[in-house]
Amino acid sequence: MIARIIVWFILLFGGLIAAVALDLRFFRTLFFSPSFHIVSSFVGIVLLRLVMNASRKTGRLLAHKGRVGKLPRMETNRLVTTGIYGCMRHPMHFGLLFFPLAVGLVAGSPSFILIFAPFEAIFILAMLKLYEEPGAIRKFGDEYRAYQKQVSMFDFSPECLKELFLRRE
Repeated sequence: MIARIIVWFILLFGGLIAAVALDLRFFRTLFFSPSFHIVSSFVGIVLLRLVMNASRKTGRLLAHKGRVGKLPRMETNRLVTTGIYGCMRHPMHFGLLFFPLAVGLVAGSPSFILIFAPFEAIFILAMLKLYEEPGAIRKFGDEYRAYQKQVSMFDFSPECLKELFLRRE
């Protein structure tokens, strides 16, 4: 868990530093445009709020329904398939796919928005497929395999998106 957080921070902050260097070289006019920063910051803050809503909602649901007995924080031992987890298997990760974009918009970095945020979203998707899904199969076995057949990794239906990003708990 700690390693994932460290990698996440390296991607975000390292990406921001590299993006600003690219912005100063290739997007100087846009990078120093007050109107671009006002619009991108507003959109970024709205998107960041939606991402945080999704993360908070899914985290609380996992904490209440995914844990039986005393476990370390952020650990689960019960498969949650209700609520937003009835719509999609990875709602927290789906929300987090938009976190790098929100950071790039708040920072007003065209390079981060166009290059680094998409790269980081692809990285998150790869980690889901290569690490999270196999880990869930190891942990929950056939129960998770059955869940995979019933529920897609992500669901773009308006009902699920509304449930994830907007509805209160």
